[in-house]
Amino acid sequence: MKGYVSFVLHAHLPFIHHPESEDYLEEQWLYEAISETYIPLLLNFKKLEEEKVDFRITMSLTPPLLNMLDNKLLQERYIKYLKKHIELCKKELIRTKDDKRLNELSKYYLDRYTNDLYIFKDVYNCNLISAFKHFQDIGVLEIITCGATHGYFPILYVTEQTVKAQIAVGVQTYEKYFGRKPRGIWLPECGYIPEVDKYLKEYGIDYIITESHGILYANPTPIYGTFAPIVSPQGVIAFGRDIESSRQVWSSINGYPGDFNYREFYRDIGYDAPYDYIKPYIASNGARVHTGVKYYRITGKNCEKDLYNIQWAKDSVEKQAGHFFDSRQKQINSLSSIMDTPPIVLCPYDAELFGHWWYEGPYWLYVLFKKIYYDKCDFKLITPSEYIDSYPTMQISTPCRSSWGANGYSEVWLNQTNDYVHRHLHVAGNRMVELANLYPNEQNSVIKDALNQCARELLLAQSSDWLFIITNGTMVDYAKKRIKDHIGRFTKLYYEIKNNNIDKDFLEDISKKDCIFPDIDYMIYK
Repeated sequence: MKGYVSFVLHAHLPFIHHPESEDYLEEQWLYEAISETYIPLLLNFKKLEEEKVDFRITMSLTPPLLNMLDNKLLQERYIKYLKKHIELCKKELIRTKDDKRLNELSKYYLDRYTNDLYIFKDVYNCNLISAFKHFQDIGVLEIITCGATHGYFPILYVTEQTVKAQIAVGVQTYEKYFGRKPRGIWLPECGYIPEVDKYLKEYGIDYIITESHGILYANPTPIYGTFAPIVSPQGVIAFGRDIESSRQVWSSINGYPGDFNYREFYRDIGYDAPYDYIKPYIASNGARVHTGVKYYRITGKNCEKDLYNIQWAKDSVEKQAGHFFDSRQKQINSLSSIMDTPPIVLCPYDAELFGHWWYEGPYWLYVLFKKIYYDKCDFKLITPSEYIDSYPTMQISTPCRSSWGANGYSEVWLNQTNDYVHRHLHVAGNRMVELANLYPNEQNSVIKDALNQCARELLLAQSSDWLFIITNGTMVDYAKKRIKDHIGRFTKLYYEIKNNNIDKDFLEDISKKDCIFPDIDYMIYK
C-alpha cells in the first residue's frame, strides 16, 4: 500500500434548548442537520455495511450536539418538525399536480421526510447516538471528541483552567456516551496553541486535527509537510489538513458542490410559494425562511433556475467521485516515491457540508468509498488512530499557533464586531476559578447546584459559535442574546453564592433551560 486517505467530519452545533417557547427558529438548525446530514450519513454507512464494503471514516460528535441528540424535548420537537414537513409535502402534491416534473419532486420530498420519521422513531428509537456508536463498535467509524462547548482555546487561554475544563468536560461527555476514552480531539475551530498540550495529555488525548499552516509553519519545519503527522515535545500528535483535496470539495469557485446539476440551496418554497399558503410552515413571526423543500438545481450563474433532476445529480456524483479518486491516486503515487513512510492525505470538513449545504454529499461519500474498495488503487482509507498505530515513528515538532477561520488565525473570533465579549468571558472565567477554590467540595446541596450551574453558564457563554455568528452577520441578535443571557445568569449566581442568598426559583428556571452536562462537577475549575 503506497498511502492513505483519511476523512474527518466535524459534526457540531451550538447547544440550543428553549423549553419556554417553540418560537426560536435557531432550534431548527438541529432538525435540519438530522434530516439533511446525520440520517443520510447513517443510511449510507448502513448501505456500505450491508454491501460488505470495508471503509473508514472519522467523525467528531461534539458535546453540545450529543447533549441535544440525547434531549427528550428536542427529540419530541424533531418528530413534530417532521410531521409538519410531511403535511406540507402532501399539500405540495396537490399544488404541483399540473406540472409532472415538479410533482415528482414533491413526491420525492414526501417520501424522504416520511422515511426520516420512520428511521428516527422506529429504527433508531430516537437515539442517533447509539446509531453512530454501532459503526464505531464494528470498527469502520472512529468518533473523536471536541471542547465542551467549542470554546476557542487561543483566546480562552488567558485563564488556563477554562481551557482545562473545556477539554475535561469534552472527554467526560465522550466517555458517558461511548463507554471508552477518545483518542483524538477536533480542536474547536482547529484553534491550536502549544500551551494546551499538557492538558490534552492529562486527559489521554493522543492526537489533534489542525489547519494546514499549523503543520507547515511548525518548529522545526516538518520534512513531509501535511502528509505525515508530527508529534509535539509534550507528546501530542498533530494531523494537518491537505490543501488540494480540501479545495476540490470546499471551494466555492471550483469545488464539487458548485456543480450545476446539484440542488440549489438558496431557492426554497419558503420564499417561492404564495404567502398565505406557506405561512403555517415558516417562522412564527411571519418571516419567510427555508423549509427544506427545494425544487431547483444550481443551473448556472445569473440565469433562470432549472428544475432539479435527481438522476443528473447522481451522474455528477459518479463523475466527481472518480475525479477525487484519480486525484488522490496521482497525489499518493508522487508522494510515496519521496517519503520513507506511506503518506496520509487528511481530508477534514464540517459534517454539515455533506447533505445540508451540499445535498448530494453523503451519496458522494458512499460512491467514493465503494470505488476505493472495489477499484484497483494504491491507497486505502484509514483513521488517524490506525495510522498512528501502524506508523508510530514521527518527527518531533511544535505546531504553529493557528486556526481554520478566515486568514488562518484568530480574527474571526476577535475583531471589532465581537471584541467586547472577551472581557466578560475572562472575568467570568476568573470568577469560576475563584468559586471553585472558595467552595471546595461543597456539601450544601443548593450551593452545590448553584456552583454547577455557574459552570454550565460559563461554558455556554464560551461557545465560539456566538462570536462566529456576530462576525458573519447572520442571526446576530440571537448570538448576542445568548452571550448576554449566560453571562448575566452566571454573574447573578456568582453574587448570590458569595452572599449566601440563592434565589431557588431562578436557579430552577435556568437549570431547566440550560440543562447541558447534567453530571458536571464545578471542581474541575479548582
